[in-house]
Amino acid sequence: MILKNRMKVAGIIAALILLPFNSFSCTNFIVTKGASSNGSTMITYSADSHVLYGELYFWPSQDFPDGSLLDIYEWDTGRFMGKIRQVPHTYSVVGNMNEHQLAIGETTFTGIESLIDTAGIMDYGSLIYTTLQRAKTAREAIKVISDLVTEYGYGSSGESFSIADGNEAWIFEIIGKGSSNKGAVWVARRIPDGYISGHANQARIQTFPLATDKKNSIAITSKDLKRLNDPIVECVYAWDVIDVARSNGLFSGKNEEFSFSDTYAPITFGGARFCDMRVWSFFKSVNDEMQQYFEYVSGHDLSNRMPLWVKPNRKLSNYDLMNFMRDHLEGTPLDMRKDAGAESFGLPYRWRPLTWKVSGDKNAHEYCNERATATQQTGFSFVAESRSWLPDVVGGIFWFGVDDAATSVYSPIYTSITKVPECFKVGNGDMLTYSPTSAFWLFNLVSNLCYLRYDMMSEDALEVQRELENSYISNTDKTDTEALALLAKDEKQAREFLTAYSIKTSQNTFDKWKSLSEYLLVKYIDGNIKKEVSGKFERNSWGITVSPSQPGYSDTWKKNVIEDTGDKLLVPAGGGH
Repeated sequence: MILKNRMKVAGIIAALILLPFNSFSCTNFIVTKGASSNGSTMITYSADSHVLYGELYFWPSQDFPDGSLLDIYEWDTGRFMGKIRQVPHTYSVVGNMNEHQLAIGETTFTGIESLIDTAGIMDYGSLIYTTLQRAKTAREAIKVISDLVTEYGYGSSGESFSIADGNEAWIFEIIGKGSSNKGAVWVARRIPDGYISGHANQARIQTFPLATDKKNSIAITSKDLKRLNDPIVECVYAWDVIDVARSNGLFSGKNEEFSFSDTYAPITFGGARFCDMRVWSFFKSVNDEMQQYFEYVSGHDLSNRMPLWVKPNRKLSNYDLMNFMRDHLEGTPLDMRKDAGAESFGLPYRWRPLTWKVSGDKNAHEYCNERATATQQTGFSFVAESRSWLPDVVGGIFWFGVDDAATSVYSPIYTSITKVPECFKVGNGDMLTYSPTSAFWLFNLVSNLCYLRYDMMSEDALEVQRELENSYISNTDKTDTEALALLAKDEKQAREFLTAYSIKTSQNTFDKWKSLSEYLLVKYIDGNIKKEVSGKFERNSWGITVSPSQPGYSDTWKKNVIEDTGDKLLVPAGGGH
């Protein structure tokens, strides 16, 4: 089922290497409609992997005859998993959002690895994209996921899902039952309206409401999914989620003491520092009570865990979410621009490995780099915006970007489109094949240029980024109005209009970023910085390039070099050039 041209390459790569640091990949933020500035629900997702190619997946809606089967391929590797029954009708899906404004994101927390069912057919990626083709609402999605893993088994490790429609948002966490026990155990909780949540490779659901025999119970089990559409229900869980923990010797307390996260994915230094730190940085930006959890997320007090959701001190916009995805722990004691690892130009990135020791010293301590939300190995990221007050044809906007979110642009993709922009299209290049018309390769070109002189070059990129995103956001109301007018006459015309608009803005993003890449190369070539006057590079009166500036290195860099080299580079008194 997963796109075979992409998966063929992924399968080759997976056969050569193990995917590194999978446990510390991907970030999701969740905003309920009561916490958003325009009444939309929003989820974000960065799909982070060193071998994931950034492209925009697309499945048009289809009808299938009785008896049809669907091939399932593992999203990470392309490995064939098996076949499942196809449904008579599937919904159109663009990226991680469908035509009914349902959106799903994920982060992997791995958890107890002995619970992975190697015979399970449904991996986490296939669950996402199959569910998006079969469900209209978040609650329907929960039922589809439950039914799929029950019938076909769950073949991945622990996973957290963000699931949102136009009215509500849920966090859903799942793990297998082991190789001899088909299915999965899971818990899903609705985020209270007016609150925000998030997850980043650490299971977050701890204790949760338990089902009772009362009709007004806010919690139900998977045996009572007929009640799932009851608005009072705000927690759903696999009927045997506690029993499986007991039978595996993972839990022995009272049912009401059971914590999904502490049982199936016990917190570690890495779970706090590399994972929950990203959620904390999002929370602390909009909630004044998060400093009390700094010792926890820095990995020094694992007992004081953060709440699953918090109430923000202001309403959040789609542009806020875009910028939260660009976080490098700025303004915290762990700001990645402020230590020696940033070198002279304030680089907020550290190349792998994530943890390290000094070579040759068998007694050396282990140290770590920070794992911030914005990271160099992002394949794609998005802000999915579901707007319940608009018809589905117009309401869903999938703000999509490729590569590192900090130096990417979120282009508006309406989820009723019938064709994908060429620069984002699946098959336009891959991780081993450069394509000059691929947005992924273009954005990687710019980001890798910026990594060389981040303090200055990134500012030039951010100026273009802000210009593009603000223009797209400000144009949304006008685009909606035109689409609604067409929809009143003919749905096909409305879809064609929104398809053309999404393609136009995506190509505009590509063209502007291409110009940016050329500008950066000219301005910063060979460590020089060319001077500009009125937006043009300066020439003298004879048309020759004016001598560029050469700002050199920071004092911190200079002191580190002196400490490392002693007198080797010392210029004798009076011997300067």
